[in-house]
Amino acid sequence: MTDKSRGVFAISVAADMVSMQIQNLRVYERRGLVDPDRTPGGTRLYSPDDIDRLHRIRELLADGLNLAGIAHVLHLEDRVRRLEVEVGRLRGRSNQP
Repeated sequence: MTDKSRGVFAISVAADMVSMQIQNLRVYERRGLVDPDRTPGGTRLYSPDDIDRLHRIRELLADGLNLAGIAHVLHLEDRVRRLEVEVGRLRGRSNQP
């Protein structure tokens, strides 16, 4: 787990960081848009990566997308990132003698 993916911010801090209501963060989690870490007691902990994702959700909402559309966009963006990593890995392998 990288430092950017480790949950460190409580939900109230995360909500303040992205200028959203706590209830919205809970909805986004239920809809699968974010997946914060949990303490053994069940407290949500948001990572810097989660904060970046919440900012992206806010941008997409401002662009007029609904939550279903946002879920689709985020899924496609995640897939593109994974494919870019794979292409880079394959290119690196093909450049070796």
